Amino acid sequence: MPNRRFADGEVVMGRWPGSVLYYEVQVTSYNDVSHLYTVKYKDGTELKLKESDIKSQSSFKHRKSQSSSSSPSRRSTSRSRSRSPGRPGKGRRRSSSQSREHKDDKKKTIQETNLALLVLICLFDLCGFQPSENNTRRYNGEPESPEKNDTSSMILEQKLKPDLDMERVLEQYSLRPRKEEKKKEEIYSEKKIFEAIKTMEKASSKTKELEFGGRIGTFMLIFFLPATVFYLLLMCKQDDPSLLNFPSALPALESLWEARVFGVFLLWFFLQALFSLLPVGKVVEGLPLSNGKKLQYRINGVYAFILTAAAVGTLLYFQFELHYLYDHFMQFAVSAAVFSMVLSIYLYIRSLKAPEEELAPGGNSGYFIYDFFTGHELNPRIGSFDLKYFCELRPGLIGWVLINLAMLFAEMKIHNQSVPSLSMILVNSFQLLYVVDALWNEEAILTTMDITHDGFGFMLAFGDLVWVPFVYSLQAFYLVGHPTAISWPVAAAITILNCIGYYIFRSANSQKNNFRRNPADPKLAYLKFIPTATGKGLLVTGWWGFVRHPNYLGDIIMALAWSLPCGFNHILPYFYVIYFICLLVHREARDEHHCKQKYGLAWERYCQRVPYRIFPYIY
Repeated sequence: MPNRRFADGEVVMGRWPGSVLYYEVQVTSYNDVSHLYTVKYKDGTELKLKESDIKSQSSFKHRKSQSSSSSPSRRSTSRSRSRSPGRPGKGRRRSSSQSREHKDDKKKTIQETNLALLVLICLFDLCGFQPSENNTRRYNGEPESPEKNDTSSMILEQKLKPDLDMERVLEQYSLRPRKEEKKKEEIYSEKKIFEAIKTMEKASSKTKELEFGGRIGTFMLIFFLPATVFYLLLMCKQDDPSLLNFPSALPALESLWEARVFGVFLLWFFLQALFSLLPVGKVVEGLPLSNGKKLQYRINGVYAFILTAAAVGTLLYFQFELHYLYDHFMQFAVSAAVFSMVLSIYLYIRSLKAPEEELAPGGNSGYFIYDFFTGHELNPRIGSFDLKYFCELRPGLIGWVLINLAMLFAEMKIHNQSVPSLSMILVNSFQLLYVVDALWNEEAILTTMDITHDGFGFMLAFGDLVWVPFVYSLQAFYLVGHPTAISWPVAAAITILNCIGYYIFRSANSQKNNFRRNPADPKLAYLKFIPTATGKGLLVTGWWGFVRHPNYLGDIIMALAWSLPCGFNHILPYFYVIYFICLLVHREARDEHHCKQKYGLAWERYCQRVPYRIFPYIY
């Protein structure tokens, strides 16, 4: 095994991939298997380099001294030859010839340097790399426009103007071509350059770090998630719903499927799709995609909820028994699971024909199972109908409220009550508030990782259509078979707890969303932030200066308030709280990793300012 040449912490010169330029980097680690060094650039970017791409600083200083010592003698020799008094006529002719050659060489060198710089700038923009310290000039309290950030577009529009324009580009990126970089053999041809760009774009878009246990983990989750849902529903049906009290006999397979139930589910899905296509509500743009485009979304979730409420009210007026959902609850869950699987297969097949720039950053690994689970295509659309955005809020979230209402009527019928129990009223009210808030602030979902980063595959399809409506309604389903009486003082205390959680959740999300949309808003002048190399800021005051994920803290408090009306006889109603804590801790770790890669040193500074992640003084 060859010995490593550079030690951890050593400051060396590292070559930027795809170029001939070297920058000052610090060695952070060395992999004995791949023989690659992990180095960190000054802006916080971390890359893996071969030993041949790393040189010591002393070698660069030596070259510089040699170049500076030899250039004066060459210049003096050139002047003495052109001004020789012995051969004036021939000297003048040679001087004019040399002058023309010198101009041609200079013009060719400028064109080659311009071309090389253009490619380097495109590569920097592609990788999100900002090597210059002059980036700090951006942060004057006002956001930069996308046109201002797109340096490659700026260079193309100016069509490589020489001299002054090139000086400005050189100053912006701190790029200075050395003499050896001007050699013809080290300058890429135009064809090879753009082939390199295309190859780098394809390589950079591949998902390198796999989540959820990789291929094996995602394969197991495809079966484990449906099994968990059916297990929880079966347990709620038992007289003793202890987690270890497994059902003595599983239901027959033919009893889990009914064509009429599946038809009702399809009717519900397409009814919500019809409501989402109605030309009501404003149309907004999402965040910029990797290719610079912005998709448009119609914000009409509140209108869809009102129309759904009117339709359900009409059914109740004509004496439709809503507890039909409770009687066929397991069959509805099976129908939703089958539909989500079929939808996932369709999404993956259509993603195989999607352009590279439309694939999801987190679901483009090249492994079938992993990409099928996480989602291969970022924003699958049928015309203007966005499948992922629609499923995020409409059929599952509004269906959650409808299921809760069905459980309320089922409780009254089964226990011969004229009014629902106080516990059932609290559960329905708390979760109704949560759903209405999500629909009222529908535009905020456009900034979440589900929309901007995750593809639409089995994970989101099953989560939106099965997990949300059938697991989130677990407390209401539990109360039907296991009624729990609570006093008014206890109900008041639980209500206060839910209000606290909701206030933290909503105010934290509002701060984040408003700041992302318009950091220069005078209403947000009291917020302080740390600037980053991406042009965005990291809030260090308000809720985001209290803990790193205050919205998760509010979520957990509300989840606890939803479970408390079920009492403490069994842990089953608290499954949602346990699951939610595990989910948010996973998301938090995922966000931490993503933000560290994205923001570099700025994220390290933010973590020093805000040490607690979710729970203050605990975690």
